[in-house]
Amino acid sequence: MTSFKAPHGKGAGNSDAVRQFTIRPDDNDVRLDRWFKRNLPEVSFAMVSRWARTGQIRVDGKRADVDTRLAAGQTLRVPPAGGPLPLAGGGKGARARKPLTEEQIRLAEEIVLEQDRAAIVINKPPGLATQGGSGTFEHVDGLLDAYVADNAPRPRLVHRLDKDTSGVLLVARTPGSAAFFSKRFSGRTARKIYWALVMGVPDIHDGMIELPLAKQPGTGGEKMMVDESEHGLPSRTRYRVIDRAGNRAAWVELQPFTGRTHQLRVHMAAIGHPIVGDGKYGGQAAFLSGSISRKLHLHARRLRIEHPEGDLLDVTAPLPEHFAKSLEQLGFTESEGDLPLEAPVLVDPKTQEKRVAKAHAKQYRKERRGERRKRADGPDAGGGRRPTGQRAKVPGKPGAKPAGKPGAKAVAKPGTRPASKPAGKAPAKAPAKAPSRRPAPKGPAKR
Repeated sequence: MTSFKAPHGKGAGNSDAVRQFTIRPDDNDVRLDRWFKRNLPEVSFAMVSRWARTGQIRVDGKRADVDTRLAAGQTLRVPPAGGPLPLAGGGKGARARKPLTEEQIRLAEEIVLEQDRAAIVINKPPGLATQGGSGTFEHVDGLLDAYVADNAPRPRLVHRLDKDTSGVLLVARTPGSAAFFSKRFSGRTARKIYWALVMGVPDIHDGMIELPLAKQPGTGGEKMMVDESEHGLPSRTRYRVIDRAGNRAAWVELQPFTGRTHQLRVHMAAIGHPIVGDGKYGGQAAFLSGSISRKLHLHARRLRIEHPEGDLLDVTAPLPEHFAKSLEQLGFTESEGDLPLEAPVLVDPKTQEKRVAKAHAKQYRKERRGERRKRADGPDAGGGRRPTGQRAKVPGKPGAKPAGKPGAKAVAKPGTRPASKPAGKAPAKAPAKAPSRRPAPKGPAKR
């Protein structure tokens, strides 16, 4: 965790206070400018460059450049910012946040499933948005201040759930763990398991839906649709039927292998089995008669993801009240819903080999660039430095000049023409023949 020190007895809010930070393990081997972007985003790159150029940034007492790699445990000295420090982890241009009410703090504490130094896993209730938007003022992002410890970065969201979808939501405690988890989500190594009640019963009880999705025109991006043209993005969802209530409804497990907006809802509606309560994509056909709730029956049941410390984070979220009640009314037993999962493969061996080869090639290119730069900056055959952009001529190749002795002047031999012609006078040319006025031949020209 980043520690803050105010030497000479000066407080954190004093604009003249020199700030010192201890580099955390999750910031190990991070470039200095990248560290500022993660931890002090209000400081611009130009300011970091100026501080480094003038020696105002010190790492363990030594001057540092913007490309200096930091190591865990080092002490980073940062000059005064010229004003009070913002909340740790605040984004660029972040506005001041209103203090949380006692009710909001209590809600934030109640929904926590697990937490450690790297992550906070919550059970998002239905009806609570993940982030704010137009007309949305109550959301998970607004509750994250309740998890901020003294002088620690503000936790960050690394994925999202729809407003009416409940269940497991992962929040990263630090910028480093946020980057780690984001790579696992984007790399599709994180496994997300959803439960849903759907209308009717699919003919195939264990199937894969592969239908490309795109934003529906005219909806402002608020609604998605199946689009099999070149504009549709590849989307894959696996479903497994857990149980059925006759032909009326089915309880299914859903596993998204891509992360498109509303993917599960669009895919299930596209195969004729919309999720119960999803009027947006299923219309009136998405509601069961009787006492079954009209709320959306989609729940993020389980999340299994690699943890920064090397083990697996595997969390299960209990059902919201309306979903649990609907299962009971339809005759389903909740304890039978957790189907076995395949053994986790954190990194495929072939993928790992590709990563190693890619890293090796990148390092080789970097070293070659360094060698070329040294040769370009070193003395040439004439003892001086070539002007930028002038290509070196290799002896033995057409157009190359023979290398002479250092400092020797080139002397033209008798009877030879000078190497360069005086400017302004063009050599006499034979008079050109008058162009022919014959008509152009018909038909395609030969090439």
